[in-house]
Parts: sequence; structure tokens; C-alpha cells
Amino acid sequence: MAEQRQFLEVINRDEAEQRFRDALNLQAIGTELVPLEIALGRILAQDIRSSHNVPSFDRSNYDGFAVKAEDTYGVTEEEPVALALLEETIATAVVPSSEVLPGTAMSVATGGMIPRGANAIVMVEHTDLVKNQLLVRKSVNSGFGIAFAGSDIAAGEIILRRGDVLTSRETGVLAAIGETEIPVFMQPKVGIISTGDEIIPPGQTMQPSLVYDSNARILADAVTELGATPVNLGIVQDHAGQLEQLLEQAIESCDVVLLSGGTSKGEGDISYKVVEALNDPGIVAHGVALKPGKPICLAVTQEKPVVILPGFPTSAIFTFHEFVAPVIRLLAGKTPQDQTQLDARLAVRKRSEIGRTEYLLVGLVSGPDETLAAYPMGKGSGSVTTFSHADGFITIDRHQEILEENAPVQVTLLGGQLQVADLVVIGSHCVGLDLILSELQQSGCRNKSINVGSTGGVEAARRGEADIAGVHLLNPTGDVYNKHLLDDSLQLIKGYRRTQGILFRKGDDRFAGKSVQDILQLAASDHSIQMVNRNQGSGTRILIDNLLSEFDTLPNGYLFQSRSHHAVASSIQNGSADWGIAIQGVVSPELEFIAIADEEYDFIIPIDRLGKSGVQAFLRLLQDEDLRQQLTMLGFSPA
Repeated sequence: MAEQRQFLEVINRDEAEQRFRDALNLQAIGTELVPLEIALGRILAQDIRSSHNVPSFDRSNYDGFAVKAEDTYGVTEEEPVALALLEETIATAVVPSSEVLPGTAMSVATGGMIPRGANAIVMVEHTDLVKNQLLVRKSVNSGFGIAFAGSDIAAGEIILRRGDVLTSRETGVLAAIGETEIPVFMQPKVGIISTGDEIIPPGQTMQPSLVYDSNARILADAVTELGATPVNLGIVQDHAGQLEQLLEQAIESCDVVLLSGGTSKGEGDISYKVVEALNDPGIVAHGVALKPGKPICLAVTQEKPVVILPGFPTSAIFTFHEFVAPVIRLLAGKTPQDQTQLDARLAVRKRSEIGRTEYLLVGLVSGPDETLAAYPMGKGSGSVTTFSHADGFITIDRHQEILEENAPVQVTLLGGQLQVADLVVIGSHCVGLDLILSELQQSGCRNKSINVGSTGGVEAARRGEADIAGVHLLNPTGDVYNKHLLDDSLQLIKGYRRTQGILFRKGDDRFAGKSVQDILQLAASDHSIQMVNRNQGSGTRILIDNLLSEFDTLPNGYLFQSRSHHAVASSIQNGSADWGIAIQGVVSPELEFIAIADEEYDFIIPIDRLGKSGVQAFLRLLQDEDLRQQLTMLGFSPA
């Protein structure tokens, strides 16, 4: 009877993994451009910024009439208002040549461009036409029925991040911004060799003492799921010379080599003997304190992993996912990851429409008691980014008009699995924060960002739904930023200073060379000048209201609200507005910028979240010198 050779050294799991990784080159193996048509399932190799706005112009969501919202205030079915109907009719693909003035309206089709001067749409079913007059029987608010330019995607905005896996949602976004060649990580080739006299491929006639090779199939499909390419090199019987030759070919042509079977060091197992001859450094661990999976053998040569997995399928797949899968993910450009319906509670009150079943896309975040909070993600039916950023959807019954805050809901997941974020950031949007979160994503910290404004972010932090809230609110006395938002449960972390200012198109002599005060005075007195405002609750809106408080009249367009700095810049650039206030970081070559004031963009963190790994990674990154230099290049001044 042949002598059974024992393991040289059985080590713990962490030490085995450390030895293995220390000997490997864990950088992604390379990048390539692939046509969008075959990009499904691939992994983005760089952040994707939109080269233009989506939509590219202010467009109507309904068939109806473009109006000034203030002309409709107070009207009812019984007491309509009469507006003069302009002759021009705006169909799709038509650029308006007329302007909507007070007391007038213009016919616009769904998808049609909003004419200058209008700030809302009255749906056709809420009107009557009497001769040349339009009777409006329902009041509308500013912005109703309009998808603003850049409200879905703004030019220059990061819409997908490096490391994102391209599902049908992401490829739809890429198509919506006109991309045809997509930068993706190359897929590692993983050679799979099965060893043993007893192994036969599926399809052959079964005989006593033989077993079908199931490991090769399991491993090949697991490799594919990880974004790599399996290379099935077949079955090698217990013949050292044949295995040596095949292994040499596999190492030369593949990025990872897996051998299944032959790890126990019995005299009949040749895999260990062949791999033992490798060097640079060769075997780094053989025998790990696992159950199952103790016999695994980890080796490295030419900085490539060569792993002998146990022969039993359960042990093989367990050890594969424990040691090999994370390595393949890194080589493929992925970051470490890791239920079709989940119970959650609605984070905010939601009104629906009686008579229609509504599907509401939501993003899920964990609350302090491990329950899930569902944040509505809708930007409108024409949005393409909402679908890609949502975790799932809830179904609102056609008989239900209102879902109250904290109402229990059931979320149907998109893709069948919830991608749990390591870090949840809720609050005010900033391009500097975008940079930070992109860097975190590349380092393996999966994050989720929900933009609800500074006030909403602080409320989410107090409820325990946000790990971090981005804020930039001046206190009522006007001398200190953000500290007044704190209570005993929250801590302030200083971020960076950024500059808010007035944006206008280059060559506009009405603004060029003038002071901030002169521009505000001009805008308040000259109603031919169109403003684009920010949404209520945002720090920028509070700044705007403070600046305008001394004027008796508000600028034309004050009710025209945009939800981001990017959208403000887009509205001015495309001519639907003449001026607005936003941060310097969104200024394009076509725009001028006059600084108003520096402000502090900081981060509020619940004290009980300070020890969370994602928060710690965020705080470390804030101190990283390379990141601070990148922020400086964007026009920010790190604290």
C-alpha cells in the first residue's frame, strides 16, 4: 500500500488569502472598446459622461398649451381664465419662433419644444377653445408638464461609473446619449482542467467506479457569471507528462488556471506534484482550515493564479468562491459585491392617480432597525437614468390615491438581487461629491447617492436612513454654514469650499462687466430677461431668496425651478433662460461666471454610523492628497 503523504502546513483562511494575494498582480488585465450591441454584461472601464443633455431642450410631457403658470392661478372649472391663443403651433421637431407673453398661450404637442416665456403646460382636456381664445379650467404650477433640458441627464454629468456591470438598463442609458463604442475591461481567460482516472465527460456511458465531470461545468458557469471567459481544457487522467504539458499551455494562454481534483497529496493524485514544480513563487498555501475545502492548493507563477480545487463539487465551488472568485472579479475590473420581493417602508408621502395602477421605481436604503426605506426615484416617464439607478419598484393599486410616509410597501427587485450599498449618501448634489463617490466605487466601496437637497439629507440622517448627508446651508444669522443643523445624534465633517455665482451666456452684454447687485437689479426690473431658479429646500435656493429679498418684484422666471446645478447651466446654455445661480464647477466654455460668495459644502454623519466601514473609507478618502488635488482642479478648496 502506498504511503499517504500529509499536508506540509495547514493554515487559517485569512493567512492563506493574504499569501495568495501578496503574490498576485490584482490589477485589471486591460481595457478595450466594444460596440454597444455586444456590451451587455461587460464592465465599464471608465466613468461615462454625457456629451449632451437629455432631453436636449425643454419639452412638453402632454398635448396641451404652453402658458405662464401665474396666468392660471385661482381658476376653476366654473371660473376659467381666457388666454389669447397664439397662431404658432409647436409640433415635435419644431423650434418655436414666438414667445409666450402674459395672457397668451401656444399649442404644443407631446414632445414639442417649450417656447420662450412659458413655464408650464395646461393639458388639452382642461381647456376649451372659443374663437381665438383659450379657456383654461384648471390651475397649474410652474414647471408642470415640462421635462426641462438636462433634467434627466445634463451634459458633462457622470451617468455611469467605472466598475458598473452593463445590464439592459445601462445599455439603454448609453443608447439614449448616443454612445456606440463602449470602454470596458477585458475579460480574463480562465483555464479549467479536470484531473483523475475516474472522471468522464457528461454524455459518455457510465461505468462502475467512474463519475461525471460536473466541476468543469459548475466552474465554467461561475466564471462566466463573474464576467470572465472560461476555457475548458478537458480531462487529464493521472499522467504527469500530459498534465505538465497542458498546464504549461494553460499558463501561457490564460490569466487564471484552475485544476479540479488531486489536492489531497495521495500517491494517486498528480496535480499537486505537477504544480509543485512551479516557481516564482509557486505554491503559497496547501491545506487551509476550512470545512469543507481543507485540501485546496494555492499557487502563483508569472503573477498568475494556479489553483487546485478539491474534487468534491461542494468543496470545489465553496473554495472557488472563497479564494478565486474575488481575484477573478478584480482581474475583470469588478469591485467586490456581495430576493425577488422585499418588504420596505415608503420614505416619503406619495400621491398617485385614482383609476390607474402605478409602478413606482424606488431606491432602497437600510434604516437603523435593519428595515428598508424605499425612496421614490421617478423623474418622469421619459427618464432613462431612473431605471438604471433604481433597485426595484412598488405597485400602487388603481384605487389608492395616497401612500403615507412610513407606509409598508413590497418592492419587486430589478435583476432579482438587491445590491446592498456600503455607503448611502442623501442630500444636496455636488460635482465634487460625484468625484468622491466615483473614487470610492473604484476602491470597492459600493455606494448609493440620492439627491433630495440639504434639508432632506439632514432629515434622512436623523432618521438613520443616510450614512452621510451633503449640506451647504447658511444659518439664519448668515455667518456660519451647517453647524445649526446639528443635534446630539449628528456630527459635522468639514468638506470643501465652493463658489456660487451668476451664470450667463458669453457675449450677453446685458450682464458682462456688471456687478452682482447690478445684475440682480436689472433682472428684477426688466421682464424680458428670463431667470432659471433652483428647487425649494436646496441651499442654493435659500441663497437666491436671500439675495432677492430686498427687491419689490421678483425676476421673470423665478418660478422656473431646476433640480441641479447642471440643469441650471444647461437651461442658460440652450437659451431657455438668460441667467441663474449655480456653482462654478458646472461652468462650460459657452458660459460666463460672476462669483457671489464662497460657501461651505460639508458632510453630516449620524454619530452611530461613524464606525461603519463605508463611512470610514469616505473619511479616509477626504484626507487623500490625490483626491484633494482633483477637487482643487475642479475649483473647490478642501478643508
